[in-house]
Amino acid sequence: MALTASCPSCGAPVVFQSAGSIFAVCAYCQSTLVRHDQALEDIGKMAALVEDRSPLQLGSEGVYQGIHFALIGRIQIKYPSGVWNEWHLLFDDMRTGWLSEAGGEYVLTFQEAPQEMLPAQGDLKVGQRFVLQGQPWTVSNIEHAECIAGAGELPFKVGAGYPVVAVDLRNHAHFATLDYSETPPLLFIGEAVDFAALKLANLRDGQALPTATVEAQVFRCPACGAPMQARSAEILAVGCVTCGAVVDTSDLNHRILSAALDTRDQKYVPRLPLGSKGTLEGKPVEVIGFMVRRSRSEGIAYDWREYLLAGENGTYRWLTEYNGHWNVVDVLSRPPSTSAVIEVDNLRYGDASYRHFATTLAAEVIQVSGEFTWRVRRGDVSRVIDYVAPPNMLSRESTDNEISWSRGTYVAPEVIATAFGIKSRMIAPVGVYANQPNPWEETHRRVCRLFWRLAVVAVVLQLFFAFIAGGRTLLNQDFTFSRDMAEESVVSREFEVRGKPRKLTISNDTSLSNNWLGLDMMLVNKATGEAWPANREIAYYAGGAGEDAWSEGNREDEIVFLDIPPGTYYLTLDPEVGRDNGVPVRNRLRVVAGSSGWSNFVFVMLFLMVFPVFTRLRVSAFEAARWAESDHAPVASDGDGD
Repeated sequence: MALTASCPSCGAPVVFQSAGSIFAVCAYCQSTLVRHDQALEDIGKMAALVEDRSPLQLGSEGVYQGIHFALIGRIQIKYPSGVWNEWHLLFDDMRTGWLSEAGGEYVLTFQEAPQEMLPAQGDLKVGQRFVLQGQPWTVSNIEHAECIAGAGELPFKVGAGYPVVAVDLRNHAHFATLDYSETPPLLFIGEAVDFAALKLANLRDGQALPTATVEAQVFRCPACGAPMQARSAEILAVGCVTCGAVVDTSDLNHRILSAALDTRDQKYVPRLPLGSKGTLEGKPVEVIGFMVRRSRSEGIAYDWREYLLAGENGTYRWLTEYNGHWNVVDVLSRPPSTSAVIEVDNLRYGDASYRHFATTLAAEVIQVSGEFTWRVRRGDVSRVIDYVAPPNMLSRESTDNEISWSRGTYVAPEVIATAFGIKSRMIAPVGVYANQPNPWEETHRRVCRLFWRLAVVAVVLQLFFAFIAGGRTLLNQDFTFSRDMAEESVVSREFEVRGKPRKLTISNDTSLSNNWLGLDMMLVNKATGEAWPANREIAYYAGGAGEDAWSEGNREDEIVFLDIPPGTYYLTLDPEVGRDNGVPVRNRLRVVAGSSGWSNFVFVMLFLMVFPVFTRLRVSAFEAARWAESDHAPVASDGDGD
């Protein structure tokens, strides 16, 4: 039941909607009020809320897991690199929860009673893994911050300057926070949520593509005097486009976070100018920040560009570009389950298996311009581990107090040019990038599919002509030859060749043993007398036994006559049997029409294989170029073996 009381400072009504709320901020005079049954205690003024790009406001409503909730309170927390919001939620079933809003990510958590003793804050390190509440967790962030502002109803007493010591934990499905601001520490467990899935209503106006809700902060660069601006107080760092100095916009004196570039520093011009607006994947975005980062390997410097994009509902995305290769990058709310400090060779994420590509021990910011939601500065260094499953890349970036995962998707330069309506600044990609799709992969798959279809057709046709359509036996006749038949000729039975001209295969299968047989054959057309002669000599010798057994020659013989026209035919045979022994020789004479040979089939298959072999070689060459740039580049032999 809601409680209504009067502010002791200004008399305005203050409503406590949740029975669990003990703290509220008067909307009229900003007094911080503590509830004591029916009386309110004024404990001082709370700082006004910092205006930002958040689409949320007190009174916004939504649905989570089928239960309606309302936003009844809010605190803003400042940490060394920026500010994040914590929204206090009241559900219709009278539960309360927290909706964290930081860097475009939304996380909804509920307080839980620990089932075991929580670890001491000093014992935890980023990247550490342990089990809590029956789940494995990885420490993803350790932050020492302070509350700087608040509004609405809150379940505990805080004020401006209230210290916050928070340790964030993540696993593949859930998110947890250990709040060491209280004794004993508090445990909150929940999950990252999609903004659209919450079905939020009563949002702030004008959030299709967020713009400043307060007058833009305009000032001059302390280093060079060039005009600069931050479109909202949420922007905590601005890089000077003219000299490269990075300014802390939250400091009244505009403290320089990193010095201006000197004349010896290489200066990059963004291919997407700051302020460029476009549409990515059907959603509007605006380029608000640009930085250049550098890593070194074996003395060689590698520089790449990164663009911060402001999106819908206070969200942010990234574009990265290296040598004309572009990636759309999103920070992962649900990182891979493998979050160990040391990289692994392979990891599974979603439906894809990712291979380790490279580890960058020091990725350094060397140039900054535009606006950022954290205090980025030149000289900032982080450790980056990349895993690839083209067209995607998983990147694990870590510092001493934070680990984050992101997923990049490779996009062609023309996609970026079309999205932002800019073509003149685009360059053709140079070389092969880590997660660039292999352009020969799909070609190779198509060629292989076509090869197997054609191979099946070739096999079916070969079998058909060899054993069904062809290979019809026209004559099958047995003869016996002896050495006394030297002057005799024998004539076979007649057989008929029908239809079109045919190939005739004439075979002799003998009983030769340590002897030889000579045959003068003649294929004769009975009607025309046209004849096709052939002389054959068949020999077979063998001897020995066991391991000493030997043989040479063959008992069988075959000859082919091509394009024999239709008609009635017979064969004449003049035999000559060797005199090595006196054993008569039995011979089975067969005439087969149209039998298909295998040589043409072999040639066809070899021809078809040329195409998949070629595309396979192209695929391999592309992959070799990709991995040549990785930590797993193949090592060529220098040929100086001992």
